[in-house]
Amino acid sequence: MDDTRLGAALVLCSAVGFGTLGILGIVAGDAGLSIPTILSFRFILATVLVWVVFGLRGEIRLLRGRRFVAGVGLGSVGYAAVSGLYFLGLGVMTAGMAGIVLYTYPAFVLVLSAAFLDEPIGRRRLSALVITIGGIALITGADPAAADPRGIAVVLLAAILYAAYITVSRTTLEEVTPPTLTAHVMPAAAGTFLLVGAATDTLGVPSGAVAWGSVLGIAVLATAIPIFAFFAGLSRIGAGPASILSTVEPVATVVLGAVFLAEPVGPAVVAGGSLVLVGVVLVARTW
Repeated sequence: MDDTRLGAALVLCSAVGFGTLGILGIVAGDAGLSIPTILSFRFILATVLVWVVFGLRGEIRLLRGRRFVAGVGLGSVGYAAVSGLYFLGLGVMTAGMAGIVLYTYPAFVLVLSAAFLDEPIGRRRLSALVITIGGIALITGADPAAADPRGIAVVLLAAILYAAYITVSRTTLEEVTPPTLTAHVMPAAAGTFLLVGAATDTLGVPSGAVAWGSVLGIAVLATAIPIFAFFAGLSRIGAGPASILSTVEPVATVVLGAVFLAEPVGPAVVAGGSLVLVGVVLVARTW
């Protein structure tokens, strides 16, 4: 296998890995684990793995001063809010639906970049934005069984905040490498959920094989391994192709949800989800 094919395979593996997050999140919730517990364990365990692997490779640099504050802020506020809202959405909608809605974030990146970074939207990007919104509208209006309005609103907010997270990181930490940023964001997010769990008395310890298995799966299979695979693939094929291949993620979530959780996949979900993916690919081709 040549380097380009290996890079593509790694990015696809990363997308499928990230796609398991919603499935495992529902399993963890059904096992009685609170959101602060799930996400505390997710980020603590993933932090250890990220620092060990990237640290041994010499790919992490400790941030200082303003950059350190920005990195911690992005993790403790931005990424923590995105993760918390996504898991709230999982409580009232299917994992596949949540994955599709969250993946509208590239469209919001376009809007925020135009508003705050003076980046032109252009005809193709505007078309992508319209197609993406149309996909969500189709799913929401035509398949209420899979699209709880509360879940749609919560996960859309998560997508908007994720777009803001990306935009802010581009402007304030432009020269910071992705592994270094990841290594600072994750422990900061873990700290937020530890505080929230302690303050609300909802922090606990998994009990039983299902609970521990889902938490470990979230931290390793749905977080750490996809991160390593994505960065490894990114270095081989570049940002544009990697972003396009990553659109497999919500597809993987829909398929896995149907197979393992018996989630409904009606025509509206397929059609609307396809529109969202077309919009994301159009956006990615402009990057």
